[in-house]
Amino acid sequence: MSIAPAGKTPLGELDRRVLAASLRGLPLTEAPYESLAVELGVAEQDVLDSLGRLESAGVLKRFGLVVHHRELGFRANGMCVFDVPDARVAEAAAALRALPFVTLCYRRLRSPPHWPYNLFCMIHGTDRAEVEEQYAVARKAAGLDEVPSAILFSRHRFKQCAGRYVAPSGGDEVNSRAA
Repeated sequence: MSIAPAGKTPLGELDRRVLAASLRGLPLTEAPYESLAVELGVAEQDVLDSLGRLESAGVLKRFGLVVHHRELGFRANGMCVFDVPDARVAEAAAALRALPFVTLCYRRLRSPPHWPYNLFCMIHGTDRAEVEEQYAVARKAAGLDEVPSAILFSRHRFKQCAGRYVAPSGGDEVNSRAA
């Protein structure tokens, strides 16, 4: 079976090996791509080139982290939601992503009339007051003082894991930390 979206060149054996290895998660080292290359018995540049092909083909969308925030001392978690005019979302998201305390930022479709929000960002803090202060800074920095918004604080910590996907052929479920 070859990995290739319709109309694109199939990816090679190295690409399949890099994909499988990266889906297990990258090692926590200063040079994770080099460590992955050593594991696979190839050059680091080969791994980087393969990841580029996987991204270009649409097989991988992005790499992300699963942050175990409590182990880092953060006890308050606020998902900040904003109802941003569509024409301003990219600009506002870029401003939020630039803030050192924003750990996640993404756009979602609204679901009116019950859910008007289309821009989300996560802020972790040592307590609620810290998150609320950072939320105020974020609103100002992104020019969102005048848009409807809210902070949704977590009450429970649920199991944190990477996304899980089912192979398009109906095959086994794949744990995708990289997708």
